[in-house]
Amino acid sequence: MAKNQRDRNSWGGFSEKTNEWSLEEEEPVKKAGPVQVLVVKDHHSFELDETALNRILLSEAVRDKEVVAVSVAGAFRKGKSFLMDFMLRYMYSQESVDWVGDYNEPLTGFSWRGGSERETTGIQIWSEVFLINKPDGKKVAVLLMDTQGTFDSQSTLRDSATVFALSTMISSIQVYNLSQNVQEDDLQHLQLFTEYGRLAMEETFLKPFQSLIFLVRDWSFPYEFSYGSDGGSKFLEKRLKVSGNQHEELQNVRKHIHSCFTKISCFLLPHPGLKVATNPNFDGKLKGLSVF
Repeated sequence: MAKNQRDRNSWGGFSEKTNEWSLEEEEPVKKAGPVQVLVVKDHHSFELDETALNRILLSEAVRDKEVVAVSVAGAFRKGKSFLMDFMLRYMYSQESVDWVGDYNEPLTGFSWRGGSERETTGIQIWSEVFLINKPDGKKVAVLLMDTQGTFDSQSTLRDSATVFALSTMISSIQVYNLSQNVQEDDLQHLQLFTEYGRLAMEETFLKPFQSLIFLVRDWSFPYEFSYGSDGGSKFLEKRLKVSGNQHEELQNVRKHIHSCFTKISCFLLPHPGLKVATNPNFDGKLKGLSVF
């Protein structure tokens, strides 16, 4: 489990942890890493690895704790795992104001790479659960969850809907990772995927899911809506607004999304730079990002 944050003086502590050796036992300490909990099987089926999940959730430090599951979902090859690794960097460096770390430190954690072919399959959870103090002093266990991208060339629509629905059902916070804009087909896919999840859950009069964050990557219109959460909030309010002059189908999509989540927000991110997008050897170092 996670060490006390005071033991980590810098982001370099994470790299050290993943290669740590125990002096007492002369055995390598098992490094933190992604654990496959939803496995892709033959004939477009999925299998839950209960043993792997129990190993994480039933450990002494985590059992009986409230759990906050943070998931990133969306189309494949749009940087979900890359984003998740920055979340990991933050979680390992919470007590540091400069949590982004050394500009020459490669980005490690969940497997990611450039290119056009998919990387993540099924659902993976980071093996190390982060214990965080709430304002009331109670500890919660934070899980970081990476998911298979939707609409890759090896997956059916049903496959995409299954993974997205499952991740949404078990997430406290579902990050919907989008590129450049929130288009109408993005909303329609969200409606379809959440309907899968809602039908699978017991009938309830409450909203079935918790928080949804639209994360718009490579936002190119900061002169209309500024980067960050403030601009994102104004942008999303306009995009999800239901108006009388809309077609009934468009109104129903928006009403459905509002009815599914207790909280919906949006964050707009700038493009990280051409080096990230076009250099096959880019390893995630901050010095390669144009925003730094």
